[in-house]
Amino acid sequence: MAGNGRSPGASVASRVLALLGAFDGEHRSMTLTVLAKRADLPLATAFRLVNELVEWGALTRRTTGEYVVGRRLWDLGLLSPVQSGLRQVASPFLHDLYGATLATVHLAVRDGTSALYVDRLAGHVSVPVVSDVGSRLPLYATGVGKVLLAHAPDDVRAWVFTNLNRITPYTITQPGRLRAELRRVLRDGFAQTSEEMSLGACSVAVPIRVAGGPVVAALGMVVPSLGRSRPRLVAALQVAAQGIGRSLPLGESD
Repeated sequence: MAGNGRSPGASVASRVLALLGAFDGEHRSMTLTVLAKRADLPLATAFRLVNELVEWGALTRRTTGEYVVGRRLWDLGLLSPVQSGLRQVASPFLHDLYGATLATVHLAVRDGTSALYVDRLAGHVSVPVVSDVGSRLPLYATGVGKVLLAHAPDDVRAWVFTNLNRITPYTITQPGRLRAELRRVLRDGFAQTSEEMSLGACSVAVPIRVAGGPVVAALGMVVPSLGRSRPRLVAALQVAAQGIGRSLPLGESD
């Protein structure tokens, strides 16, 4: 059924999805006016649909008048194979890594041209970490992202190579340098970053495969510096990644 928004042919479902899609890592809380603008909907249409989403539990209205994602969407998200399968299987391995290193540990999958963080354990050492569960970060500036990018289809890599934005002074923005780095990832079996996403934070990551098949996820750590500890961290990550891969059922990457 079509509504009466700016796009005459847009269905009610597409408008609801536009409202939900307006939320991202930088827009976790929005007024109705901002939400309508980001969803490209008339204010009256957004008001009506947002009220229905609040009633259903997909959105929550704060006392300040801003809207945030509601608990019911979170509950639905937990039913996703990424959450219920990969995250559940990987959880004990992440806790083992955290216990052995006290470092921040990440589990991520590729979502289009971004790294989607599906689990995270915060380390004891104070390190600037911008990721959180559910956040999406650039593939080219994170350890887990470089692993996923190295194993991504050609069209994904081509898009990334033409959209390299500087995040810190150390972010790799030259396509040639990034291509060389990805070749090293494939050759050595791990990726690393040095203050490329956050100043004062370095990372190292390895791929997770199911039964020797394609890469389905990446496992990484964030530490203040790598130095001589890199071989030890890589070895610990690889053991955990192999354990996760062996524990995942075939088809879990679907």
